Amino acid sequence: MQSLALIENWPVPTAAAAVVRADGAVLGAHGPTDHRFPLASVTKPLAAFAALVAYEEGAIELDEPAGPEGSTVRHLLAHTSGLAFDEHRVTSEPGARRLYSNAGFEVLGDHIAKATDIPFAEYLRQAVFEPLGMTATTLDGSPAKDGVSTVDDLVRFAAEMQAPRLLDPRTVAEAMTVQYPGTKGVLPGYGHQNPNDWGLGFEIRDHKSPHWTGSSSSPRTFGHFGQSGTFLWVDPDAGAACVALTDRAFGPWAAEVWPQFTDAVRAEL
Repeated sequence: MQSLALIENWPVPTAAAAVVRADGAVLGAHGPTDHRFPLASVTKPLAAFAALVAYEEGAIELDEPAGPEGSTVRHLLAHTSGLAFDEHRVTSEPGARRLYSNAGFEVLGDHIAKATDIPFAEYLRQAVFEPLGMTATTLDGSPAKDGVSTVDDLVRFAAEMQAPRLLDPRTVAEAMTVQYPGTKGVLPGYGHQNPNDWGLGFEIRDHKSPHWTGSSSSPRTFGHFGQSGTFLWVDPDAGAACVALTDRAFGPWAAEVWPQFTDAVRAEL
């Protein structure tokens, strides 16, 4: 795919990208796809997938209490627990607002570790990384932001999200369905969105504007971006997913080049 070469024009020291179909076929790749990059918040979809495995294993229930009073596992996954962005303090009633929360994912990790009697990083390795062959991926701290991975590993995860083998497809469909529809909130880096739609650990594009995906991305597109200059999106209407990892912090440069890149990729699919 010629569009992937656009990463050579990005103002970053190192970048790698790839596009993968549901059957695992890599349609194109560019850059050092075996280079390990800090993921920042692209860690969250990985953690969310582990939470869904724990749910299917019967270790947790999506609607059991977790986090602040009145909050559940579902609230934590959907950023509606009321916990602040980076502090373990309550700023809203559960379900009232979409408060994007690293703290919420840390509480979620602790909750799963307690329920399974396995440290969350180890549970994530056993539940997701190992069965998918993601041998270069590790969680070295917070389940909200401290993952490290490669494009090669994340295309395996992106294929799994399109054609699940670890989870029942109905569980994945639920994760990609808007939770608490109509909830307002701030999308980090892109301002207030009404509504600010999320599934269970995955941001859903819908009709958000501005946005980090492309103008041609379908409303059903879901995924995540990270403050370390990383993103992963899955566009069901295009039948493909895209991973791009860099080693420059998210900023105006990314807001400018990412949508153009995504539209170029989308046009080739």
